[in-house]
Amino acid sequence: MVDYFKDLPEPQALLALATEELAAKLLFQFRASARVAAHAITNDIWSSDYAKRNDLSRNRSLMSEVQIALMESWQWLLAQGLLILDPTQSPDLGWYVLSRRARLFEDSKSFADFATARMLPKQALHRSIATPVWAAFMRGEYDVAIFLAFKQVEIEIRSASGLNPDDFGVKLARKAFDPENGPLADTSVESGERLATMHFVSGAIGAFKNPQSHRHVNVEDPIQAIEMILIANHILRLVESRQTQKE
Repeated sequence: MVDYFKDLPEPQALLALATEELAAKLLFQFRASARVAAHAITNDIWSSDYAKRNDLSRNRSLMSEVQIALMESWQWLLAQGLLILDPTQSPDLGWYVLSRRARLFEDSKSFADFATARMLPKQALHRSIATPVWAAFMRGEYDVAIFLAFKQVEIEIRSASGLNPDDFGVKLARKAFDPENGPLADTSVESGERLATMHFVSGAIGAFKNPQSHRHVNVEDPIQAIEMILIANHILRLVESRQTQKE
């Protein structure tokens, strides 16, 4: 029998872990087995070296808390599609195997990146970027996702403002949101706010879209990528609202 608990931290440290952190530890233990079932957590832990080493048989309340934490992580793995029912077994038997995505994880960092990526829900993205940007992000192509998001920002600004196709990048954004005569400027607010909006949109394109257009920018941090994508997402919704006001 595979010992799924041999590399787990002592109980107090285990209980201090976030659900996804403990899930990562379990998942890499599960890779040593052809399949696994929930009873490995609910039953097998009682006879494990981990229970003996930490004297959990005498401390049933602590054992219960450990089991709850482990089961939370088990459920998290199921919810993320990292554990799936074994297709070679009857579903009633409750045997699970690692999904194709789960088998791709090489180390704890790749798993952590996956967990972070779940922080960018597809349904939160503007419809014009939801599919291509989210797909690139989930593949780990963060620089591609950022470029696609800001490319769409430029497309939507040009379409909504009706400006010349020769206008692009920062120049396009400044013309579209010019506080005095920009077609996307919000005349219902004071000029200082309109000026700030112009600087925000043009600055975002200059800082995040232009570098991606002119050179290879290797973005490795998913959190950083999420921040940039959400800025593009906000601008897209801003452009949409301005277009609605005009209509």
